[in-house]
Amino acid sequence: MSESALPTIDDIRQAHERIAGVVHRTPVLRCRTLDAMTGFELHIKCEQLQRVGAFKYRGASNVVLGMSDEDASRGVCTHSSGNHAQALALAARERGVPAWIVMPTSAPSVKRAAVEGYGATVVECEPTLEARETTAAQVVADTGALFVHPYDDARIIAGQGTAALELLEDAGELDAIITPVGGGGLLAGTCIAASAVHSGIRLIGAEPDGADDAARSLQAGSLIPQTGPNTICDGLLTSLGQLNWAVLRSHLETIVTVSDAQVIDAMRLLWSRAKTVVEPSGATPLAAAISPGCPLERGARIGLILSGGNVDLDRLPW
Repeated sequence: MSESALPTIDDIRQAHERIAGVVHRTPVLRCRTLDAMTGFELHIKCEQLQRVGAFKYRGASNVVLGMSDEDASRGVCTHSSGNHAQALALAARERGVPAWIVMPTSAPSVKRAAVEGYGATVVECEPTLEARETTAAQVVADTGALFVHPYDDARIIAGQGTAALELLEDAGELDAIITPVGGGGLLAGTCIAASAVHSGIRLIGAEPDGADDAARSLQAGSLIPQTGPNTICDGLLTSLGQLNWAVLRSHLETIVTVSDAQVIDAMRLLWSRAKTVVEPSGATPLAAAISPGCPLERGARIGLILSGGNVDLDRLPW
């Protein structure tokens, strides 16, 4: 599969076979208290229990395991504020290849520590997309490593789509799936997988209103770059990728934007009621389901994909 071509459901199924036994098949949680509070029948895909604490390990593993021996020997490089960084670092270590990870100085310390713990070389940069991209390009030029984009790569999208494939296998037919959106890899993979398995399923994104480029793009009908994001959802700060945009504009019903206060409320509910530790980005689907802007009818069977659980315990939002 080309990294620049849109993946298909067959690509996602092949990715699922490739990474089976390497990634965790995370559980689908039910919580009657949250059902009663929301009025929905919620089926919660717990990707915070994935290796590295986030869904990102799916895509990273699909890329690294799919590389030829010659390509893998050159090592891999990426830029990421945390979860993709950890995922690629671990996937590279598992195959025995070097990894260089460009991380902004603003990245949570818990995520940087994890990347270093997996044996990758961390290269710091300023906390802007331009700095990430130019620093990564220099690392690639210096080392010969292969660049693995955090989200705008068909192999990454296919790997991320395996989470929705499992959700639908375990939960059965759902009325809708709500998925976080930052760069869009998880949501794009979800759209491709879910629409192929259940053609009438409603597909909804969840995005913080302080980083709402995907929602604005969907409303405008053209891709609008992210500028000056301001949200506690550090995993959703990036601009929507070109490949992902091509998928979302043709599959997505809507994106529900939520405030940081709504995210914190949802995060507290997941911690206290479902006994589930998620980071702010991972709480956005529940925040969207609770939001007045959610278009779904009460009683609907809804899948929520909780994207990660790498929260800094010394900087809890409450």
